[in-house]
Amino acid sequence: MEELKSVYSKEELLTQAVELLKKLITIPSFSKDEYNTSVEIENFFTKHQIPAKRFKNNIWAVNKNFDVLKPSILLNTHHDTVKPNKAYTLDPFLPVEQDGKLYGLGSNDAGASLVSMAQAFLHFYEKEDLKYNLVIALTAEEEISGFDGIEALFPQLPTIELAIVGEPTQMNLAIAEKGLLVIDGEMKGTPSHAAHPNDDNSIVKCMEDLQNILNFRFPKVSDYLGDVKVTLSGIHAGVQHNVVPEACTFTLDVRVTDEYSNKEAFEIIQSHMKSTLTARSFRLNSSKIEMDHPFVQAGLEIGRTTYGSPTSSDQAIIPCTSVKIGPGDSRRSHTADEYIYIKEIEEGIEIYIRILEKVL
Repeated sequence: MEELKSVYSKEELLTQAVELLKKLITIPSFSKDEYNTSVEIENFFTKHQIPAKRFKNNIWAVNKNFDVLKPSILLNTHHDTVKPNKAYTLDPFLPVEQDGKLYGLGSNDAGASLVSMAQAFLHFYEKEDLKYNLVIALTAEEEISGFDGIEALFPQLPTIELAIVGEPTQMNLAIAEKGLLVIDGEMKGTPSHAAHPNDDNSIVKCMEDLQNILNFRFPKVSDYLGDVKVTLSGIHAGVQHNVVPEACTFTLDVRVTDEYSNKEAFEIIQSHMKSTLTARSFRLNSSKIEMDHPFVQAGLEIGRTTYGSPTSSDQAIIPCTSVKIGPGDSRRSHTADEYIYIKEIEEGIEIYIRILEKVL
């Protein structure tokens, strides 16, 4: 890790980050039940004499020399977690440091991003003559795309020009992210006794309809994210062997690229299906940032790479330009015995600071 000019040494920043992450791991913080971790985060800011504000279970703060005439950059990640995977062999709420790894629920997703962002915020907190204000928001309900997280908090924040979203990306820049569209469908048919002929079998009709959309390819392909991906993730029909059911229901998980809005994708899918479709929501749209954006260019200058992310995050509901970057590996998220490498936290702090130094 390079020597960083700060009121804190690089060793202090890393030590503080690991200590905070261990505290957060010990506190259950399932979506909609994040109050106790929000208090721990408040305590962290209080310890460093930083006035923090609360909105529901969201904690946020601004740099000491905040200037209302300047634009602002937001550091944002979440402190809620999913429930522990049933295959856990370790106590998910007991932080265990072993072989350079820190184990615990939420360590990778997104605790490492949270503590690394918090240390980067400390690094810049008292600096003067920055081109941008720096705002940090550590928020709730990300794992369920809830309404009381960043979406509720955002109108309370200063005007944000760029949001940096902390998620495990191995500290590379996810410059685009697929949106999420969940569709419930129903195919109606004629109920009957299974022993008699029936040319209007809801299950058979539904299978044909589904095969049609699963073979369909959206005409526009994203340079960042590739194809729109439609996955059949659930299907249900019938309650007993000798009755042809009246209806067959199903669920489609659609990962939408920046080439389409969720509403456009829905309309295209509906036009290629005979089933009745209902979208659960249109709010989780795809996002992207241009390659020539100063933040992206700053990341490239220090050797980071760019890619398009297939997984969704709070980027989908942040109404401004955003980029996703954080320590850890997305493939570890929501797995049993989740962990983060200590060196990844160290790298996260360094890279956040190095990129921001070029932008701020």
